[in-house]
Amino acid sequence: MRLLTTVVALRCYLDKLRWQSEPLHSEEPLSLEMTTRLQTAVGLVPTMGALHQGHLSLIKRARQENAIVIVSIFVNPLQFGPNEDYEDYPRTLEQDKKFCEEAGVNAMFVPNPEEIDVARKSIQDSIVTQVTPPSDMISGLCGNTRLGHFQGVATIVTKLFNLVQPDRAYFGQKDGQQLAIVKRLVADLNFPIEIVACPIVREANGLALSSRNQYLTVSQKQQAAVLYRGLQKARAAFRSGVRKSSTLIEAICKEIAMVSTVSVEYIELIEPYTLMPLDEIKEEGMIAIAARLGSTRLIDNTILRDRQPIIAIDGPAGAGKSTVARQVAATLGLVFLDTGAMYRAVTWLVLQKGIPAYDECAIAELANSCSIKLTPSEDLKSPVRVWIDGNDVTKKIRTESVTSKVSAIAAQSAVRSALVKQQQSWGKRGGLVAEGRDIGTQVFPDAEVKIFLTATVSERARRRQQDYKKQGQPEVSLEELENSIKERDWKDSTRLVSPLMKAADAIEVVSDGLTIDEVTTGIVKLYQQCFAK
Repeated sequence: MRLLTTVVALRCYLDKLRWQSEPLHSEEPLSLEMTTRLQTAVGLVPTMGALHQGHLSLIKRARQENAIVIVSIFVNPLQFGPNEDYEDYPRTLEQDKKFCEEAGVNAMFVPNPEEIDVARKSIQDSIVTQVTPPSDMISGLCGNTRLGHFQGVATIVTKLFNLVQPDRAYFGQKDGQQLAIVKRLVADLNFPIEIVACPIVREANGLALSSRNQYLTVSQKQQAAVLYRGLQKARAAFRSGVRKSSTLIEAICKEIAMVSTVSVEYIELIEPYTLMPLDEIKEEGMIAIAARLGSTRLIDNTILRDRQPIIAIDGPAGAGKSTVARQVAATLGLVFLDTGAMYRAVTWLVLQKGIPAYDECAIAELANSCSIKLTPSEDLKSPVRVWIDGNDVTKKIRTESVTSKVSAIAAQSAVRSALVKQQQSWGKRGGLVAEGRDIGTQVFPDAEVKIFLTATVSERARRRQQDYKKQGQPEVSLEELENSIKERDWKDSTRLVSPLMKAADAIEVVSDGLTIDEVTTGIVKLYQQCFAK
């Protein structure tokens, strides 16, 4: 692991990486295998140090999704007010270095304020160019009492994004207001960065992990857990049908009132992305809390969604995801969202237009301008009809020519971005089953049921050979099919955009020796166990 403390060292490190990953200049198209090897995805985990298991969850996620992981440690003076704990904030660099080494971090960036041209002053006293998020997003919640805090956060985050230029950056859901502001910052300033939100990590008693928890005594940590218990009361009320802000907040207040040492700063119900106050949850809401225990300020939150559940089924090619997802949807009366068909439809259109797979600019324009529709079908074998630009391509997208190219097209960030927006829009109300290779990790990371459906390479090759025979396609040997499947597995799991992986909270199902009906029955039972009440 490299420890970088200067901007010039960071740039040298990144330049070396990008020079090694620079594609060869050639008019000939590179194979996907070559381009995958040449691409170097960089994941950034911005922190203020004093690392704990919450940070480890961010690093692990970044380690899964990127070739290079950089952890920045910078106690940002711009986000501390005049009477806040900047000087006393925990600084544990030696411990953090060991933590990062054990977690597989490639490099730590640990500059001092002067190195990145930031004076050791609050944002109000600083003369540095400032990044100011929309006033509506920074004036409420923590911004109400921490004046200038989010300008300081946005300014340093922007600096880090410009210095590192990561493909992805990882933030915890615990700082819900910060997460929403960073997402807005990236969207408004057109940063080509994916912001990955990671779930809150808690202590055994429910207290959200934070570097500031070091300020608390053992007994205070037990008292502070009342914030989580309050949120759980609100969640229980929500599950029973309560949607009004006042009633949900009252449930939290009653619980917190039982611990007199905790002083509430605010409890609010807001829209998670815009941070606007909500009187009632119609689709989704976030209840955010800030409180003080002694001299320590604590924050926590929970997301409440008024939607039917989503079942996300991921796994490698040929594992039977589509068939299983269709049957699960039909059995439970849910909508089958055939995301794979959407990528196949774009691939079919690319082939029809004669666009080379390496011409990502032309494909990006096509993906963002084409119109894809999924409509119900009475055909049980194809319950969803697929249309693109008015063409019914339901059967055409299942040919070998499309199958051989779809992985290369789906790996392109512009294609994924265009289709994921549609998928997430359809998923707002829930009540659907979706299958693919990044449904549970990327498209619907908050899906209520996540399945990773897989099978051995030999079993998948055998199934594919049988499918080809049924479709009347030319015979392909098992050896050829196995090699093709191995290659595709490697490409899907190492691609720069949304690599194939099992979500941390997914249940793995190996379907060797199981019929489609048996796999379907198992998933349906799991769903019913989760939502019987």
